[in-house]
Amino acid sequence: MKILVINGPNLNMLGKREPEIYGKDTLESIEKETTSWAQSNSVGLVWFQSNIEGEIVTRIQQACDESFDGIIINPGGYSHTSVAILDSLKLFPKPIIEVHISNTNKREEFRNVKITAQASTSVLEGFGKKGYILAIQSFL
Repeated sequence: MKILVINGPNLNMLGKREPEIYGKDTLESIEKETTSWAQSNSVGLVWFQSNIEGEIVTRIQQACDESFDGIIINPGGYSHTSVAILDSLKLFPKPIIEVHISNTNKREEFRNVKITAQASTSVLEGFGKKGYILAIQSFL
């Protein structure tokens, strides 16, 4: 099994940005820990992070022609605004799990709207870094 994991804007700043909300782990440490767990369960992960909406759209479009069994996406702030990412996710023919480190429903009201979730099979939020492993488990 092979899964594409996409992280959107500001997730490269994990560990520095609002650690009281997102925790002290960096994206690199989350990738390492999650990849180790995935490998022990015969799952290959391909990681991609961008702060640029168009790059995320392009990567999702490319994934449609690759041999991924699913996508895990944390679109960050784009989850509330990006019709372009939503439309590209709708192109992907296999399961999509949207992950949010924090429980967005307990935060600012504008974070309650998740445009990109309309294309997702499921949404996991509020589990911290463990959300990535929970998302992988949903594919098994």
